Amino acid sequence: MTKDNHRQQFPALANKAYFNYGGQGPLPEPALDAIYEAYKRVQLGGPFSGEVGAWVVQEAMLTRRAIASELTVPPETIALTEDVTVGCNIALWGIDWKAGDHLLLSDCEHPGIVASVMELQRRFNIEVSICPLTATLNEGDPVAVIADSLRPNTRLLVISHILWNTGQVLPLAEIVKLCHQTGVKVLVDAAQSVGVLPLNLIESGVDFYAFTGHKWWCGPEGLGGLYVSAEALADLHPVFIGWRGIVTDANAKVLGWKSGSQRYEIATSAYPLYAGLRSAIALQHEWGAIEERYAEICRLSKYLWQRLSELPDVECLRKLAPEAGLVSFRLSNGMPHNKLVNLLEKQGIMVRTILNPDCVRACVHYFTTEAEIDKLVGAIAIT
Repeated sequence: MTKDNHRQQFPALANKAYFNYGGQGPLPEPALDAIYEAYKRVQLGGPFSGEVGAWVVQEAMLTRRAIASELTVPPETIALTEDVTVGCNIALWGIDWKAGDHLLLSDCEHPGIVASVMELQRRFNIEVSICPLTATLNEGDPVAVIADSLRPNTRLLVISHILWNTGQVLPLAEIVKLCHQTGVKVLVDAAQSVGVLPLNLIESGVDFYAFTGHKWWCGPEGLGGLYVSAEALADLHPVFIGWRGIVTDANAKVLGWKSGSQRYEIATSAYPLYAGLRSAIALQHEWGAIEERYAEICRLSKYLWQRLSELPDVECLRKLAPEAGLVSFRLSNGMPHNKLVNLLEKQGIMVRTILNPDCVRACVHYFTTEAEIDKLVGAIAIT
């Protein structure tokens, strides 16, 4: 499928230059249709009927399989959630914390995750420290920084696979190997990596990997997931509990948890979103394999980075070509970054501000065009 034909399936791209995939990807027309048809089927069958109940079970199974195929893991290791933050909270709160345990967090994590960790610290009197990964964007070794920050009482490392503010790609397998040598589990915020990087979570050895469908997969908001490795499953207790995660007998007596990661699912959800996410994932495969899509993301982000680097009043945070689709930069002409973002939006160009570090972030996907990038750079040049 050509890029032009592919782009025509995204209504949001018809009237704007879009660079906010790291915040939310636009839904393609086939996904919108799939969601509508699924809602209609539920109503025609009866929202609370045996027929629709069986359909819901089938939809969930198909969706876990589709996600598992993208992550190269067994379907039973996937719990369907609403988003990345819910997945991270399941992992954070499901650990049996003891006073004095140590949790290591990077200095590039999203405020929602930081706030969750702060509450864990208050409630369970655990120790929390932060390792300075921001400083390794252009020099230094993130694995060595993490190694220096681990303690004998460290139980969990919380990091992102791709840092949401700077776009740095962390060497996940090396980090996990380091942590597992001393029994430290690893929780990954995968908001910016799923749908971008070719992934094999089994090979990486990661314990917990929380992701969403509404960013780089361009699926519907309100649907994501959590991968829990088979080894980590036994020690991660359900915190949010509902009928989807438990097993009962014929008299509704609770017997225990569902097998696998389904035990972390709760109750009624917007099930028609499942069809929308599967459709969005399938559409990406029509353009090319994940390796091809990732290569195109890197090519386009390098092009954007090079064009921005040519502007006298722009400084890209990364000194070398980006390794993923996030390109963060600063203005040196004194203009506030939020003012630039607002000016660009009035011209139909969508980027966003990042507060820490203070910068502007533009995201390119595999179906971004050079013309869109030229439009963005040209608009920045005349501000």
